[in-house]
Amino acid sequence: MPKTRIKICGITNLDDALYAIDCGADALGFVFYDKSPRFIDITKAKQIINQLPPFVSCCGLFVNATPQTIQASIDANINLIQFHGDETASECERFNFPYLRAIRAKDSDTLINAQNEYAKARALLIDSYNPALYGGSGQTFDWSIIPNDIRQKIILAGGLTADNVQSAITMIKPYAVDVSGGVESQKGIKCRQKIKAFCDAVHSINTISDIND
Repeated sequence: MPKTRIKICGITNLDDALYAIDCGADALGFVFYDKSPRFIDITKAKQIINQLPPFVSCCGLFVNATPQTIQASIDANINLIQFHGDETASECERFNFPYLRAIRAKDSDTLINAQNEYAKARALLIDSYNPALYGGSGQTFDWSIIPNDIRQKIILAGGLTADNVQSAITMIKPYAVDVSGGVESQKGIKCRQKIKAFCDAVHSINTISDIND
C-alpha cells in the first residue's frame, strides 16, 4: 500500500509548524478565513513559511475569498490553494495554480459529482458534512460512502485523531490524512503530544503496510 501522507492544518505560529515537520508532517495548512478560530493573516503566514525547511508543502485555505486575497497568498509562497467554500471549478482554476478542493461528504453522489467537476484539482479533501459549517467541525463521518475508485486519490479529513487514524487508513487507504482539531489543546492552539501521537500512528500503520507488501 502506498505511504499515506500527513497534513497538519490550522498552523498559527512557527513553533507549531517546525514541531509538526519534526514529527513527520508532509504539509501544513494556513487558514485565511477570518471567521475561523484558526485564522492567520497572510503577512504572518508568510513570515512562518519563509522560515521553514525545504520539501514541505504549504496550503492556504480559503472560503469564498476575493481573487485579490488569494493572489496575495500565492505571493506569500504557498504551494497549494485549498478551496473550502462555494467556489466553482472555473473559479478554482482561474489562478492557474495547483489547488485542492474540499468537499463535505453528504453522500456518495456528492463525491462522485465533485470528482467529475473538479477534475483538475490535485486532490479532493473529503471532510464531514455540516450544513452550517464549511469545515472544521471536528466530527467524523461514514467513511464507507467514499467510492472505491477515488479513495487513493483523496485527502481524508473530519474528526481524525491518533485514536482513529489507523482505522481510517486501513479502511480507505487515502493519499493523505488531514488533521487540525484532533491535535489541539483548544481551538487554534496545537498540542505537541497530540501532534506526535498522530504522526506516530500514521507512520506506524505505514510501516506495517510496507512489511505486508
